[in-house]
Amino acid sequence: MSASDDTIRLTTAQAIISWLANQYIEIDGTKRRLCGGGFGIFGHGNVTCLGEALHGAREELPLYRGQNETGMGFAAAGYAKQWLRQRFMFCTASAGPGTANLLTAAGLAHANRLPMLMLCGDTFITRLPDPVLQQMENYYDPTLGVNDAFKSCSRYWDRICHPAQVIQSLPAAIATMLDPADCGPAFIGLPQDVQGWTYDYPVAFFAETVHRIRRQSPDASEIADAAAALKAAKRPMIIAGGGVQYSRAVSELTAFAERHQIPVVETIAGRANMLATHKLNTGPIGVTGSESANAVAAKADVILAVGTRLQDFTTGSWTAFAKDAQIISINAARHDAGKHMSLPVVGDARLSLATLDEALDYTAPDAWVRFARDERRKWDAYVAENIRPGNRPNSYAQAIGVVNDLCDPRDRVVAAAGGLPAEVTANWRTLEIGTVDVEFGFSCMGYEIAGAWGARIAQMEQEPEQDTITFCGDGSYMMLNSDLYSSVLSRKKLIVVLLDNFGFAVINKLQNNTGNESFNNLLEDCPTIPEPFRVDYVAHATSMGAEAEKVDNPAELGEAFKRAKNSDKSYVIVMDVDAYEGWTTEGHAWWEVGTPHVTKSDRVREAHKDWEAERARQRRGV
Repeated sequence: MSASDDTIRLTTAQAIISWLANQYIEIDGTKRRLCGGGFGIFGHGNVTCLGEALHGAREELPLYRGQNETGMGFAAAGYAKQWLRQRFMFCTASAGPGTANLLTAAGLAHANRLPMLMLCGDTFITRLPDPVLQQMENYYDPTLGVNDAFKSCSRYWDRICHPAQVIQSLPAAIATMLDPADCGPAFIGLPQDVQGWTYDYPVAFFAETVHRIRRQSPDASEIADAAAALKAAKRPMIIAGGGVQYSRAVSELTAFAERHQIPVVETIAGRANMLATHKLNTGPIGVTGSESANAVAAKADVILAVGTRLQDFTTGSWTAFAKDAQIISINAARHDAGKHMSLPVVGDARLSLATLDEALDYTAPDAWVRFARDERRKWDAYVAENIRPGNRPNSYAQAIGVVNDLCDPRDRVVAAAGGLPAEVTANWRTLEIGTVDVEFGFSCMGYEIAGAWGARIAQMEQEPEQDTITFCGDGSYMMLNSDLYSSVLSRKKLIVVLLDNFGFAVINKLQNNTGNESFNNLLEDCPTIPEPFRVDYVAHATSMGAEAEKVDNPAELGEAFKRAKNSDKSYVIVMDVDAYEGWTTEGHAWWEVGTPHVTKSDRVREAHKDWEAERARQRRGV
């Protein structure tokens, strides 16, 4: 209903959805809708008004029905990663527990700097029916509710109290999600009454808009400082983080490294920045890294960190580098560029590398490059033996090696929490650029299947002939498996390699490594479980419509994987792995964890002394 020629009367919900449907982005010269659609579970807080609006836009913004709100958020994150943060999905949940279930996913998106829009139900702005179903009453502040919890894990937060507010709020949310420095989740609370209120919106507000992601040029003086530091380097090293891919700067980073002959190491988020066979690829760095990368890091005198937030698994809790090493940090985010007394270069990775390249007349010493390559050769030999079937009981590494040998180079590989991120990071040999998603920024159990489902939705918009393969432990599968059903329902095929070590084995390993007895991690070590038994994962997966089979060893896994590749349905392959002997034992930098300063256990006391002895190597900084 139009109030005049230049306005249109819509509900708040209708205005939000109409506006989203008219936002586009230019990607490599092609115009695409910015929002790929959404994931939704309806309840009384979002079905009557927002649901009505979404039904009217179901062709432009397809809505995927989730099984769990946390899984929906993980799927949105997986989608954004696959699209290199150039496109996003929204999630809608009802007021109360439905929305609260998105908190973990918002934390994941915030830690990983991923765009995700949350459109969530809220209590009535009038408060006339209070307290309503599922309302969390606050005795001293009636404006405070469950949705306020998202302020700690959102880059943009708003509660729409009047229909006109969306005219400012929606563009601000999109600007945040597309900003390379501030990118992260945006939360918009939608009170149930306000969703249905009407307003005469300007027609111009709904005009088609084409967005482009900003590329910030670096400051000339910061480039000069970085170039001067590199020119003086005797043992330089490049750390390639996830921001290299988000900037689409892989070619520029590779060219820069080749021209100046500087060894490159990869972070967890930066895996697949370089092919495994590249001569300057020195391996993954840090706690879950490689002997080769960590050996180079320990000797490097100048470190060029590109697109990384330098989290503790990269830095070995800041013991991986020499204390006097100079760090140069190229990052679009000022917050990340200045960490640990780095020389900051605040700017887009692609532009900054190109500008620094022009300012730099330098080649690293041959002896240093040979050292890095020799270390990488030794690490490659270790990995070849580590993944070899039959070298020990069934292991994660063996399964990873089998899949690595048989997959298509462009297949997408996903891993998340537990022991698999370390094992994939250390043992996976990159076949093509940008094909690995190891979610270890927030390390969320349950991301493996839900995140892979989101990645698969995006992948089918790009390369539908490729597969999405996810490595999942039994602990993560039990925590959140319902989007296996979602993948079957939506015909978004996944290959799930489910490796069962009968518990939370990697935390049991940490428990043992710090001198503690096995307790409450492996099912057999839980005193409240009289008779532990393994879940029949094949029966469970097939009950959700997937194809599934259990194999006894890596050779059978290989044959099953071939069948999974040929199937047109989601496929689960289950293999038991050893909880104690199956780990990659080399390549680990020190990691700071809290250990008891006082204990009755001699083993715990000795482990505490050993742990504390390593602290002397920590760099001091901010």
